[in-house]
Amino acid sequence: MAMNNILGLFAHSPLKPLQKHSKKVTECCGLLVPFFTATFNDDWKEAENIRRQIIDLERRADSLKREIRLKLPRGLFMPVERTDLLELVTQLDKLANYSKDISGRVIGRKLLIPSEMQNSFLHFLDRSLDATKQSDKVINEMDQLLETGFRGRELNFVNDMILELDNIEDDTDQLQIVLRRSLLSIENNYNPVDIMFLYKIIEWIGVLADQAQRVGSRIELMLARS
Repeated sequence: MAMNNILGLFAHSPLKPLQKHSKKVTECCGLLVPFFTATFNDDWKEAENIRRQIIDLERRADSLKREIRLKLPRGLFMPVERTDLLELVTQLDKLANYSKDISGRVIGRKLLIPSEMQNSFLHFLDRSLDATKQSDKVINEMDQLLETGFRGRELNFVNDMILELDNIEDDTDQLQIVLRRSLLSIENNYNPVDIMFLYKIIEWIGVLADQAQRVGSRIELMLARS
């Protein structure tokens, strides 16, 4: 790519490629809801179809990550540090990786969430995905921050959004505790190996919220340096 095109991609707003990447990652994570719904219906053909979509979105996100890393110029004045931007992309990309790993583990064993805890599981999943959506909202709001020089009312607004992200992550911690207790109460009725994997799936879904919070913390640190 010619240098003037690279500058056109990043110099005006280094956040645009990041926002594109974030959108793809969030789409990838969001497919976990129809994926698990298909497993609840014992529709493994549909679950495998959605799994392929998750893999495709993860690959697209990975390609965008590499594109940002390769084409983000050095020595160009930008309102945010290049290293901060690259680290943020890395943290975001992990969300898509976790989604792929979760769906892969479930498909690999045809692991079914026990019927008596499916509703609470979906609630936990939805709340964890709220965190990924919130981190995407924060990243999309950063354009406005760029226009205001990373200060003023817009900065306060973004900081409030990051605080809400922390609140969502706290909620998922509590929901995870309840879900684990529910699984503990029925685990003797199921294959012990499946139970072990179920605990791991619950943990990984909680990690989605934890990772989204790390993205928010990274943005908070970036803003403090601007």
